[in-house]
Amino acid sequence: MKIKKNDHVIILQGKDKGKKGKIVRALPKQGKVVVEGLNLVSKHVRPKRQGEKGQIIKIARPIPCSNVMLICPRCHQPIRVGYKILPNGKKKRWCRKCKEIID
Repeated sequence: MKIKKNDHVIILQGKDKGKKGKIVRALPKQGKVVVEGLNLVSKHVRPKRQGEKGQIIKIARPIPCSNVMLICPRCHQPIRVGYKILPNGKKKRWCRKCKEIID
């Protein structure tokens, strides 16, 4: 998966199309990511103790990683991620627009 935790992304499809956010959690086995404050769903929570009231809370749900695009931290544009093998043998992500390595 080319997108990792703490990356800034833009949503390409769905009800939050065009909005930007930060990856809170990556789920590589499912091919999904959770974006902070986006793709919110209402969840009805029952009261735990007697005398307590039930409530409706908003939870960010996972979306397919194919529906998000990484924003380059240097050129601030949505990019397709490429990989480069450095002289020391390590594989790093790089921006295909500004040709800079992304940490």
